[in-house]
Amino acid sequence: MVSKVLDSRRISKDEALNLFKLELSTLGFIANSVRQKFHKDIVTFVIDRNVNYTNICVAGCKFCAFQRRIGADDAYTLPVDEILEKVKELIENGGTTLLMQGGLNPYLRLDYYLNLLSTIKSKFPSIQIHSFSAPEIVYLSKLEKISIKELIKLLKDAGLDSIPGGGAEILSSEVRPILSPGKCTKEQWREVHVSAHELGMTSTATMMFGHIEKEHHIIEHLEFIRSIQDQTGGFTAFIPWTFKPGNTELDSVGETSSVNYLKVLAISRIYLDNFKNIQSSHVTQTMSVGTIGLYFGANDLGSLMIEENVISSTGFKVKIPKLEAMVNAIKDAGFKPAQRDTYYKIVRTF
Repeated sequence: MVSKVLDSRRISKDEALNLFKLELSTLGFIANSVRQKFHKDIVTFVIDRNVNYTNICVAGCKFCAFQRRIGADDAYTLPVDEILEKVKELIENGGTTLLMQGGLNPYLRLDYYLNLLSTIKSKFPSIQIHSFSAPEIVYLSKLEKISIKELIKLLKDAGLDSIPGGGAEILSSEVRPILSPGKCTKEQWREVHVSAHELGMTSTATMMFGHIEKEHHIIEHLEFIRSIQDQTGGFTAFIPWTFKPGNTELDSVGETSSVNYLKVLAISRIYLDNFKNIQSSHVTQTMSVGTIGLYFGANDLGSLMIEENVISSTGFKVKIPKLEAMVNAIKDAGFKPAQRDTYYKIVRTF
């Protein structure tokens, strides 16, 4: 199995499950060898802003501390003018990417989204709008009674450039109904991303693990997105991160270890042979573990987020580095830092 990976041959689901039995150092060696074939010593990051335009959500996910029910005292929907001010600040800070995600809000209809996108693009044409996860798109398509592909085309025509992989959690029919019963199914998640790719858009794939899933569910998730990538080639990157307990219905399961995070990160790099980019999460793992992840298959260190609200809502203190700190962290880890855009194109080297 190890020789197959080092010879750039594809491994099966059963072989991937056996990777969990290997020593962490062995996994790191294999995953790092794969990373080097794709990227040598370049490590990228992006400057973006995560704008959560509403926290009102009817999904009821057990892992989420950010959601608010309709009528809650601290429920909100951001006015367009406030979002525009946030985009202005993003550009002033050298940002290229606007990530907008929110809850499944029944009060927000298509005209809100189309107006928001077109207004942002008219005022800030250079910004790359990487927004609206699959659950948001599926929910809106149901509200408007139009197909998923038709909705994505309307959003694209209004200014949407690419779609984030959020809302994937674990793409398993055994886990999903327990974890997030009010969100789209894994088949609907697939339909969103395949539709976007067919319309000429790119997207990312994600996985949130370290809660109720088992090892075979993780491999099921990886196989699911690998098969989509075989079909469309439209994913730019895979981004795994861990569940953070705090103010959620799943707090009793605790938090998975950084060792398990690195193990899953490495297995992801090994199994996803058709994904060029794998991201290490300094947001959920701290920068110390995030940079170690660069030796476990990752070639991207995520974002200099100007704003983060979702993980912070659990009570976990998110430490977002400044540009100099990100560059130095990558250099100190032994790599060459480079700023990228939404499409993983390098816009600046250091």
